[in-house]
Amino acid sequence: MSTENFKIQIRKGLLEFCILQIISREEVYTSDIIEELKNSKIIVVEGTVYPLLNRLKKLAYIQHVWRESSQGPPRKYYSITYDGTLHIKELLVSWNEIDKSVKKLLKSNK
Repeated sequence: MSTENFKIQIRKGLLEFCILQIISREEVYTSDIIEELKNSKIIVVEGTVYPLLNRLKKLAYIQHVWRESSQGPPRKYYSITYDGTLHIKELLVSWNEIDKSVKKLLKSNK
């Protein structure tokens, strides 16, 4: 596996967690989510984010409201639900376990 492919696979695996983290801080519009991911060096396209947002909504982890926009049609703004907050906490526990394990392995290779 190439280094680039490795990075892509890691990002794909963490995308749900990252998107939920962004939404958990404040109500956001899709382009805000994409922009924050890009600023964090997680490059995604709308075609990746929209299906994930729909899946998270079906799972009741997020919800949305339509808001009028001065720049065109109404926009869909996402916010976290109670179930979404619980899910983030579970994902964070998993992330910390994985992070600890990887760091332990890396440390033993020195």
